[in-house]
Amino acid sequence: MSQSATGGDVIRLIGVRDTPLSVDEVYAAVGAPGAGGTAVFAGAVRDTDHARAVTALSYSAHPSAERELRAVMEKVAADFPVLGLAALHRVGDLRIGDIAVVVAASCPHREEAFAACRRLIDDLKASVPIWKHQTFADGGDEWVGAC
Repeated sequence: MSQSATGGDVIRLIGVRDTPLSVDEVYAAVGAPGAGGTAVFAGAVRDTDHARAVTALSYSAHPSAERELRAVMEKVAADFPVLGLAALHRVGDLRIGDIAVVVAASCPHREEAFAACRRLIDDLKASVPIWKHQTFADGGDEWVGAC
C-alpha cells in the first residue's frame, strides 16, 4: 500500500467500471489539506481516430486490470510526493463524448501534480490490460492494445 509521509494511504480511489465516470468523484477523492496542486485528466471518446470516423467503441478489461492499475499507482506514489491519487477506467460500450478514463493526483505543488498525473495516465495506457475495440464508418474495425 502506498503511504504518505504521515502514514495515510494515498491511493484513494481505484476502479474499472461499466457505469459512467464522474470527474467530480475523482477530484474529490484526492483532496488533501497540504495539496497546493491537483491535476485531473479526463479522456473522452472522440469521433475520429487517425482520420477515420468512429461509429462505435467498446472497452474490455482483463480480470487483473485493477491489480495492475494499483501497481501503476504505487509506482507513481513512490516517485512523486503525492498526497492523493485516483484512477477510474470505464469498460463496456461507450458513445462519442463519453468519459472513458479519469485520473487525478494531488501534491504539495502544481508542477509535481502535473507530472504525477501525466505519469499515471501514461503508465495506465501503457501497461494496464484494458483493450479498446473501435468500429469505423467505412465498415472497418480495430482492436487497440493496452489503453
